Amino acid sequence: MGSPNSSESDSQTAVALTSEQRTRLTQRIKGWAVEFGFSDARIADINLTEHEDYLQKWLDRGYHGSMGYMQQHGMKRARPAELVPGTCRVITVRLDYLADDTQPLAILDSPEKAFISRYALGRDYHKLMRKRLARLAEHITQSAGGGSYRAFVDSAPVLERALAERAGMGWIAKNTMLINEKAGSWFFLGEIYTDLPLEPDAPQTSKHCGSCSACLDICPTNAFAGPFELDARKCISYLTIEHKGSIDPALRPLMGNRVFGCDDCQLVCPWNKFAQTTRESDFKPRHGLDDVELVELFLWDEETFLSRTEGSAIRRIGYERWLRNLAIGLGNAPSSEKVIGALRFRANDNSELVREHVNWALNRHI
Repeated sequence: MGSPNSSESDSQTAVALTSEQRTRLTQRIKGWAVEFGFSDARIADINLTEHEDYLQKWLDRGYHGSMGYMQQHGMKRARPAELVPGTCRVITVRLDYLADDTQPLAILDSPEKAFISRYALGRDYHKLMRKRLARLAEHITQSAGGGSYRAFVDSAPVLERALAERAGMGWIAKNTMLINEKAGSWFFLGEIYTDLPLEPDAPQTSKHCGSCSACLDICPTNAFAGPFELDARKCISYLTIEHKGSIDPALRPLMGNRVFGCDDCQLVCPWNKFAQTTRESDFKPRHGLDDVELVELFLWDEETFLSRTEGSAIRRIGYERWLRNLAIGLGNAPSSEKVIGALRFRANDNSELVREHVNWALNRHI
C-alpha cells in the first residue's frame, strides 16, 4: 500500500473491534487530530455512488481541460476500496489556512499589484499536512493494535470534497467548494484511508446555498456552466496553475491581476463570515507576496524566483509559467513607463511561451 506520497502501517490485516471499542477509538481519533494540529476530523463510509454519475458527465464534457490524470484512474476516484483495497472508512481532516492580516479585496482593486490566491501565500500545505496525517495514522494503528492505512493530500485520485461531505464536514456548494457552516471554505482537506471499522459520521444531506448565486455571478471568466458545475478550462485557478501552454487570448483580459489562482467565489460567499483564521504561522504570507507590484515580480530572475518560492506551492508552476501569468497581469495593468519598460525587458525572452504573452501585453499598451 505504500508510495512516495503515502504512509502505511506494518500490518495489512483489519482489526476486529467491539462496538464499544469502535465508538471509543472513533472519538479518540477526532481528539488526536486536533491535538496534532488539525482544525477538525470526521469519519466517512466509502459509499460515493451518487458522485459517480456527476464525475463521469463532468469528464465527458471535457471540463477537466488538459488535466488528463483526472481520467487515468477511471472510477477509482469515486471508489476508495478500488484505489486502496481493504479500505472501509476514510478519516477526513480540515486545516484552516486564512491569515488574518491579508487584504485580498484591496489587492484586487489595485491593478498594478499581483493577486495570489490566499492559500499559496505561505508554506506549501502538502508537506505539512502529509507529515501530520502520517503521525496521526501511526498513532491510530498503534492504539488500535494494528490496521493498515494510506494518507493523501492531493496526491492520488481522491474525491476529497465528496468524502468530506459524506463525513458531515460540510456541503459541496454551488462554486464546487466545500462549505462548513462554522468555518466557511478557507481550509485544506486531507484523508486517511483505513481498514479499521470506525463509526462513520452522519453525511451532510442538505446544501445551504439557498437562492444565493454570488459565487456564480462574480466569476471573472464565467467558468460556471451552472450551479455545482465548474468548467475548469475557463477557471483562472486552472489557467494559472494547471494549464501548461498558451492561455486563450479571449480570457486574458478577464484575468485582471490574478497571477496565481483566484479566490473571487470564496471572497463573496456569505458563509465565509464564519471563516476561522489559521493558527499556523507557516501559512502567514512570505516575502511580502500579499502586497507586491506586478513589475517587481516580473523582473525577478530565475534564481530569485526559486529562492523566494522555496517551500511554496507557487514553485510548482515553474519560472516560465510564472512569467506567462505576470505578463498577462501587466497587460491588464494601467499603462505606465514602468510597466511598458518591464515588458520590453522580456520581449526577447528565451521562452516562446513568455514572448507570446509579453507581445500580447505590449500591444495592449502601445
